[in-house]
Amino acid sequence: MLSWEEFEKVEMRVGTIVAVNDFPEARKPAYQLVIDFGLEIGIKKTSAQITKRYDKEELIGKQIIAVINFPKKQIGKFMSECLVLGSLGENNDVVLLTSDKKVENGLKIS
Repeated sequence: MLSWEEFEKVEMRVGTIVAVNDFPEARKPAYQLVIDFGLEIGIKKTSAQITKRYDKEELIGKQIIAVINFPKKQIGKFMSECLVLGSLGENNDVVLLTSDKKVENGLKIS
């Protein structure tokens, strides 16, 4: 079991995807995402294995939820700076967690 104090250390924030690039070097099909988390946090990059469900064009402008306080992770030549959250369905088909209304980038999830 996770304690409440441990859970409070996980910093989940709302961000808007501002750029999406192919990631051909990834072992599994993935995109490289550039996400705006507002003035306080800024821009962070990550990769996401979401190519089964999402086209690059539909991701631009989408608000998502991500964990921003994990250590950076090297993925090939790419440095991931946050973890985008999603639900994992059959065949590892990921559906992104989003806000049902547009909100300010950087808002904390509680």
